[in-house]
Amino acid sequence: MHIGLTGGIGSGKSTVAAMLVRHGASLVDTDAIARQLTLPGGAAMPAVAEAFGPSVVAADGGLDRAAMRALVFADPSAKQRLEAILHPMIGAEAARQARQAPGAVVFDVPLLAESNHWRDRVDRVLVVDCREATQLARVMQRPGWTHEAASAVIAQQASRAARRACADAVIYNDGLSLEQLALEVDAVWRRWVPER
Repeated sequence: MHIGLTGGIGSGKSTVAAMLVRHGASLVDTDAIARQLTLPGGAAMPAVAEAFGPSVVAADGGLDRAAMRALVFADPSAKQRLEAILHPMIGAEAARQARQAPGAVVFDVPLLAESNHWRDRVDRVLVVDCREATQLARVMQRPGWTHEAASAVIAQQASRAARRACADAVIYNDGLSLEQLALEVDAVWRRWVPER
């Protein structure tokens, strides 16, 4: 069973991913793969540096995330150029990790709703959803995030309606305690991953 997990920034997707792992799922985290690719010496950094120049390369040779974020917000074509570099590499590494994983595999893919090929690679899609005001409040609790930056990220992601439209199940994570959220995750897991 391959499960695609997605949700907007601040939705609680990472918390749900951790709960699924506790059920025995193997996690393939595409954000973590993207970070690995853009660390100093990362496989994507030569192509990123060539495409965008030294202004997005940090002193240590990794991606300067703040500079890249500012560039992407200012120039939508920059986002497309960056994704053209990263997405094939992320897809290949995600497939490699999934082949080596035992049992059910959860692909944590923030941009699943925006990407046609991910829907074809998974058996079910689980969307973690919440109100935009809740997303903003949660993201602004993270170090270094302003209201403007959080709003800009939310605006660039798929709409809540678009994410829900690609879902086989939706967990509405607004006002839930961790215990209540765990019960929602348990119910989806029992429905999708039969006991052996």
